[in-house]
Amino acid sequence: MFKSIVTGVVLIMLALTSIEVQAQQDKQQPVKNSSQAVQQAKRHTEGRVLKVDRKPSSYRVKVLKKSGRVVTLDVDKRSGKVQPSKRKDGN
Repeated sequence: MFKSIVTGVVLIMLALTSIEVQAQQDKQQPVKNSSQAVQQAKRHTEGRVLKVDRKPSSYRVKVLKKSGRVVTLDVDKRSGKVQPSKRKDGN
C-alpha cells in the first residue's frame, strides 16, 4: 500500500513539473535581437530560417518548412508574440 501511495505522489509531481515546464516554454518575452526572434519563430514553425528583417515594432522571419512551403512570421518586439505576417501582397 505504501508503495502505491509513493508511486501516486511521484506521478503527480511529474505531471505538475511537466505542466510548469510547458508554461515556461509558452511564456512569451520581449525580443531584443534577431537571434531571439528566430528562436521564437522556430518554436512555432519547424524549418530553416531564410531571412530576418527588422521592422519598427517587430521582426519579420521567413522560414522554409520541410514541406517546401515558405512562411513569413512576425515576431512582436515587446511581447514576443509570433503570428503569420499580414503582408500587402496577400502572402
